[in-house]
Amino acid sequence: MNTADLGLPVDVPSTALFTDHYELTMLQAALAAGTAERRSVFEVFTRRLPEGRRYGVVAGTGRVLDAVENFRFDEPVIRFLRERRIVDERTLAWLADYRFTGDVWGYPEGEVYFPGSPVLRVEGSFAECVLLETVILSILNHDSAIAAAASRMASAAGDRPLIEMGARRTHELAAVASSRAAYIGGFATTSDLAAGFRYDIPTVGTSAHAFTLLHDSERDAFRAQVDSLGAGTTLLVDTYDVAEAVRAAVDIAGPGLGAVRIDSGDLLLVAHRVRQQLDELGATGTRIVVTSDLDEYAIASLAAAPVDAYGVGTQLVTGSGHPTCSMVYKLVARATSADPAEPLVPVAKRSTGGKTSIGGRKWAARRKDGQGVAEAEVIGTGPVPAALAGEQLLVELIKGGSVLSRESLDVVRDRHAAARAGLPLSATQLSRGDAVIPTEYL
Repeated sequence: MNTADLGLPVDVPSTALFTDHYELTMLQAALAAGTAERRSVFEVFTRRLPEGRRYGVVAGTGRVLDAVENFRFDEPVIRFLRERRIVDERTLAWLADYRFTGDVWGYPEGEVYFPGSPVLRVEGSFAECVLLETVILSILNHDSAIAAAASRMASAAGDRPLIEMGARRTHELAAVASSRAAYIGGFATTSDLAAGFRYDIPTVGTSAHAFTLLHDSERDAFRAQVDSLGAGTTLLVDTYDVAEAVRAAVDIAGPGLGAVRIDSGDLLLVAHRVRQQLDELGATGTRIVVTSDLDEYAIASLAAAPVDAYGVGTQLVTGSGHPTCSMVYKLVARATSADPAEPLVPVAKRSTGGKTSIGGRKWAARRKDGQGVAEAEVIGTGPVPAALAGEQLLVELIKGGSVLSRESLDVVRDRHAAARAGLPLSATQLSRGDAVIPTEYL
């Protein structure tokens, strides 16, 4: 079953209003000027990575495809625009028939990117492309930020699994997208059932401190949980006294207790003490799960601790200090008519202040050294050098308005793991630094 086809309350009937007011006023003016149908090329890129980050992660592409397909101005939306007098009747008539009929190319979801990388390229008439700016940026900026944080945390965790548990720390719809992005970045499971239902991500969860406090004693709470969920469950042992809780947990569940969770205190110290105690009680196979406002640095600091899994919430869903990737959507080329034979003219913003862009419809390739490790992100507007022909990064996602294919999250997740493994080793360092490979322009 493809859960993406079921339709859920977290979905919306149309994405057309996930845009900014000025997209529609530009459309109205272009229609009046006769320039709306000019063939155009827009590109999504970022001028720089967030401070201290060595690489970015492309995430949200699958959601972008859904958003483009659902970008429809139905009657309630048209009525809203008319009542607010946002655009004139001619523009409303044009919007009522809107369907994206252009082409979209992009980095495959899960791939890494660098400053200047043309992460997404949207081609069609100016009118149909300009309307998609805000929704595309909203998705890619959010999801790529979460996936980048998840990737750093996964690198720090090594072979130990990560649990996404940040739903209560963000908007309820953002929580679902965050779970998806975290899974791409390397997380193994989520606590969010909507994400599990919508994207088939494995879900996990057992109990909170409230369950222990509900009962007359901690032992009563543990017994109730084990009776209901079995000895393989995870018992939360830091409500009162950790050492006493561990003794009670093993006494009630037996040495086959699945795991204990620690959610407070000096996690490094407590984890060592709990591991020793579990082993002394014969529960040598019982795992230790730690939570408590972790980020990649805290995870790295626990590398030598006897920890089996990490649960991460707030820092993950807020991008671990970088909640956006600062991606932009810029017109880089346009023709003087809608004629497909009309040549494209490169265009670019030239103002000062660090917000310049490079004109022209771009390709991108990743040059590798003799060992197959990435050494440069190469971007150009002319012919692709023969040596880079097999290393091109952009793939066609939408052709003539139709989505060409959709990928499972497991495929995307594996792609990211492979892409990260193909970078220089310094890419996974948590110390501040510049992009791990340079961007070169041809």
